[in-house]
Amino acid sequence: MSLRRATTSLSSLVILTLVIAGCGGGSSSSESTASSASGTTVSGGEVSGLGNVLVDSEGLTVYEFGKDTGTTSTCFGACEQSWPPVIVKGKPTAGEGATASALGTTKRKDGSLQATYAGHPLYTFAGDTEPGEATGNESEAFGGKWSAMDESGEAVAGTATESEETESSSGGYGY
Repeated sequence: MSLRRATTSLSSLVILTLVIAGCGGGSSSSESTASSASGTTVSGGEVSGLGNVLVDSEGLTVYEFGKDTGTTSTCFGACEQSWPPVIVKGKPTAGEGATASALGTTKRKDGSLQATYAGHPLYTFAGDTEPGEATGNESEAFGGKWSAMDESGEAVAGTATESEETESSSGGYGY
């Protein structure tokens, strides 16, 4: 009986640990959902169908949120789960295709610093998983429009398309 009880207790502990890990440990900090880096670089990157857009250090497209007022973010809670803010520990740097003087930061209500470009707080999109994607461009969510940005800080219109490389590696048969 004690072996069965020990096995059941161990199984329960493993399940509880997995549940807690899957829930992020119950933390409500935006740091756990945000794109975060101490040396964030914003640069230009190519997105098929859109052309050159701004990307973060990992090559993911960054977006502006039309509902934001100036440098003040209005994306919190469920919004920041889908549109993680680009959180920085210091001033972001400009890579090729970005203008250094357009980069800055804004303080979020939780005290963290969010990167800005041309006065717009920057976000990534949870639906974009690889460089070259901009699946959130021109979408309407959380009361505003989401737009990829060009080097001048202007919204980029259009819909991203799959590149030839993505299309050929997406499981097509190639007949």
